[in-house]
Amino acid sequence: MVPLLLVLLLALVLFGAGFALKALWWIAVIVLVVWLLGFVARTTGAGGRRSRWYRW
Repeated sequence: MVPLLLVLLLALVLFGAGFALKALWWIAVIVLVVWLLGFVARTTGAGGRRSRWYRW
């Protein structure tokens, strides 16, 4: 009985980790798209220079 419970627990952990990794990949893709859009949608600052839309 214990080996069966360990296998089921391992399957549950691996399923949870797979779901979390997939969600993290989607978040990374969304952040990359927003970051790339920042280069396209920059505002013009004083003196006609194009400034960054973030402050780092």
